This record gives sequence, C-alpha cells and structure tokens, in this order.
Amino acid sequence: MLDIKWIRENPEALDAALAKRGAEPLAQSLVALDEKRRSAVQKVQDLLSRRNLASKEIGAAMAQKNAELAEKLKAEVAELKTLLPAIEEEDRQLTAELHDAISRIPNIPFDDVPVGKDEHDNVVTRTVGEKPRWNHTPKEHFEIGEALGYMDFERAAKLSGSRFTVLTGPLARLERALGQFMIDLHTREHGYTEVSSPLMVRAEALFGTGNLPKFEEDLFKTTDGRYLIPTAEVTLTNLVREEILDQEKLPLRFTALTPSFRSEAGSAGRDTRGMLRQHQFWKCELVSITDAESAIAEHERMTACAEEVLKRLGLHFRTMTLCTGDMGFGSRKTYDLEVWLPGQNAFREISSCSVCGDFQGRRMNARYRGKDDKSNRFVHTLNGSGTAVGRCLIAVLENYLNDDGSVTIPDVLLPYMGGLTKIERAA
Repeated sequence: MLDIKWIRENPEALDAALAKRGAEPLAQSLVALDEKRRSAVQKVQDLLSRRNLASKEIGAAMAQKNAELAEKLKAEVAELKTLLPAIEEEDRQLTAELHDAISRIPNIPFDDVPVGKDEHDNVVTRTVGEKPRWNHTPKEHFEIGEALGYMDFERAAKLSGSRFTVLTGPLARLERALGQFMIDLHTREHGYTEVSSPLMVRAEALFGTGNLPKFEEDLFKTTDGRYLIPTAEVTLTNLVREEILDQEKLPLRFTALTPSFRSEAGSAGRDTRGMLRQHQFWKCELVSITDAESAIAEHERMTACAEEVLKRLGLHFRTMTLCTGDMGFGSRKTYDLEVWLPGQNAFREISSCSVCGDFQGRRMNARYRGKDDKSNRFVHTLNGSGTAVGRCLIAVLENYLNDDGSVTIPDVLLPYMGGLTKIERAA
C-alpha cells in the first residue's frame, strides 16, 4: 500500500510508475479525493474546537450573570452538535473511499526493472544446466504418470471436479519426498525457521499481503467468512502484523510446507490437462522480514535459495527478471525461476521470488525500531516459492524418464524414498 503523503508530493512519479505497469494515471483523482477528505477532517476539527470553546464561554457568561449571552452560546452549542454527525460521517466515508482506492494501486517498480507489457518482455538473467538428451521421445507428465498407473485424474474429478489429481503409491511418496527435501534444505542450510500455520485466515491477513480487496475472485471463501490460503506467504508474512520489531533482530526468515488453494478464475482454458495448474497444490514458501537497507540483498539471497533446490535436483532452469507489465501486484522486483519441461518443450515457472519494499508492511502496520531512530519504520517484506512441489514433481517425471517408461529418482531424494531408486509401472 502506498503512502498518500508520498502520492501528494510525487504525483508525476506515481503516474509514471503506473504507466510502466500499463495502468491508467491516478494521481490527480487521488490527490483531489484526499483534499476533500482533509477538508472534511478540518471541518470536524473546527466544529469540535468551536464547541469546546463555546462550552467554556457558557460557564464564563453564567459566572458574570450574563444570561442572554449564556443562552445564545447554548443555542450555538446545540446547533454544532446537530451539524457534527453529518460532517463526521462525510469524513468517515471519504476516508474509507480513499483507503479503498489506494489499496487497489499496485506497488512501484524499482528503476532497474525492465519496462514491458507481458511475459514476452521478461529478461533472462541466467541459465543453469542444459537440456537433457535421450533416445526416447519426451512425454508430458500426465502421460508418464498415467502410464505408470499412479496418477489418476478421473477419480479426482469424481471426488472434486476438474483441476485436481489423485497420486498413489510411489508417486505420492515422491511428492512427499520433494516437499520434505525442500523444507529440510531451507531450515538446515539456508537459515529459515519452519512454521506450521493455519490454512484458513481472516480477510485482514489477505489484505495485509495484497490479495484483498482486488483479487478476491482468486480465493476460496469458507461459510464463516474466512479464506483458504492461496499461499503460505499470507500467514508467514502476517506473523509480524501490527507489531514493532527490533531492527537488530532482523531479518526474520520463515518457511512452511503447506497446501495452497486457488480458484484459477483467470485461467479458463489454460493448462487444463495434467497437474500444472491446480485448485489445490503443495508449495514450500519462503518469507523474509527485513529493514529497508537489507531488502535488495535479501532478494538475491532468497532467489539463490530457491535456485539451489533445482540445482540439487539436477534440473535445467533459467532465472528471469520480470518486466513491469508481468510483475505481481505487491512486487517492486521479481525473479521467476522457469524449469525446463521436455514434454512441453518449454520452460515453465516453478518459483517466483519478489521484494515488496514496505508495501505489505504498511498494509499490516508492521514496523521496526532502530537503535538510534526516534520514529519507527515499516518493515520490508519478501516472498518466494522454494519451490512449488507439484511443478517440481512434473519436472522430475519429465526429466528423469527412462527409455522403458520408468522414472529414476534423483539422488538427493533417495534418503526420503525408503530404498526406492526407480518408479516402474504398477503391476
């Protein structure tokens, strides 16, 4: 969430940033709305000030036995009491309107973010590994999984409808192994604290991370008004909600392995086959809470942590710097990790690591105090997938497929597979 004071002082900068994102200019309308709100606030303050002063003047008039003046002042106070509710309501309405308008404005991109319209304007930052070469023809993950007999979309559809998958036997274990490997790597070697957090949250938590109010259609809502989390970013980031932290204790680094739930409202017709785009999927999430000075370096560190997962799995991938038109709502800069899927003959996103500045800190009212600072500052937040488990499973199936249709288990996962080194067709 942006600071209205900054918007008032930098209207051209806001509109220039919105233009980079392909959005219409908003500064003029926001400043005008803020002027109306500030005028209403001033009216309330003036009326309250005059009412308090008149009340004192009544006492002075009565002490001087000036009944006529006292009655005149009493009438004025009564009139002020009548006027106040309407002006206070105007103040509340304008404040709510301004708050809602600002809450829907995306974050300001960093200056080094490439300007572009969509994913075609993203920039390759680095490429790791090479495309695998085999004698066999590459296959997509759903062909592999169904041929093995451990991936079932028909039964999942009977249970829950489209965009769900049932995994059984060694594929279910492989999915679990991937998640366990990720969470162990990030906690044992990368310094993240593992968190087990709720899968349902209040609206305030989703507002804090920027999912509400603009993206409600992407969420699943429960009958009691709570929401299923679209990512553990929501709970991990909101752990510091409405708190004041000591700067010396930053950064805080959290990780969680949880299911995520998304309606995929905007993806009709996209990736309808297989398990690439699901309503429910496992993801290992990374979140960092930092001070202003450390955020950019932390972004590079977090991205390296996510990359390490793919490196140890021996997967070919590339790291992309997203352009302004393809970045997420709350991001100031984003790296996407795209893993090579031989079956699709394409790179596909498997992780997204973003630095958000104080955008979420403002929404959560989460701050930190420095040793010598007299005033508190909003925390800076970062989030990334470390990585999406289901998509990692897809990548392993397609990249470790053998000529006979079996799938070799990557070495790094062997400790989690109970002695299994290869997944073969079910008997």
